[in-house]
Amino acid sequence: MKSILKTVALAALVGVAAAGAASAETVKMGVSAEPYPPFTSPDASGKWIGWEIDLMDAVCAEAKLECELTPISWDGLIPALTSKKIDAILSSMSITEERLKTIDFSDKYYNTPASLAGPKEEKFTPDAAGLKGKIVGVQVSTIHAEYAQKHFKDSVSELKEYQTLDEANNDLAAGRLDAVFADAITLDAFLNSEQGKACCDKKGDVADDPVVLGPGIGFGVRKGEDELKGKLNAAIKAIRANGTYEKFSKNYFDFDVYGK
Repeated sequence: MKSILKTVALAALVGVAAAGAASAETVKMGVSAEPYPPFTSPDASGKWIGWEIDLMDAVCAEAKLECELTPISWDGLIPALTSKKIDAILSSMSITEERLKTIDFSDKYYNTPASLAGPKEEKFTPDAAGLKGKIVGVQVSTIHAEYAQKHFKDSVSELKEYQTLDEANNDLAAGRLDAVFADAITLDAFLNSEQGKACCDKKGDVADDPVVLGPGIGFGVRKGEDELKGKLNAAIKAIRANGTYEKFSKNYFDFDVYGK
């Protein structure tokens, strides 16, 4: 009888443990495989670090989700999401009307302007007139590439698209580009590096275009995944209200990265 009771008790404990493990939903978070400091980058050991990684940890803890990072090339993120290889995108992806035709987004979790950087000795304004005749680099499949096509194409001598922003920055430092157009914070990260300090400075933020640039950055989710979207939205709201968002953001920024 004791043996039977022990077996039943053990089975019950295993069942409780299994139920506890099953209660945490696993979410595969797609992140661009290319470094994008200060938001997402692998360190020397291969561990992903950065502001968005801290954000993911805070949001997933608040929403009681088990989140796993899945590195994918930038232009493969949306196809990976729609084909269910990943469950969400965590990669500084802007919420735009064009992308909303294919995927959905959580509420905004940060918003920063778009800027131009160029050689220190060059003085020009961050607009079509200032870029007349120049070679400008942008990262492929980004809002910055779309903005440049719309606003700069008729003025510049060439728009060069790169798979990664690092490649564009390297060409700028080497003198093969006259300017790089990208997110203001990621350009700051480059300009504060030894390579960036030696060659370049910021020329200013471009005029806003709400249709192209969108209202901010959110988690990309599949159409119809309303439950996951709701959990992410509630968690973003909660960590902003309870001070968690502000606390980890201070490790990276001296301003409110959430934006307007």
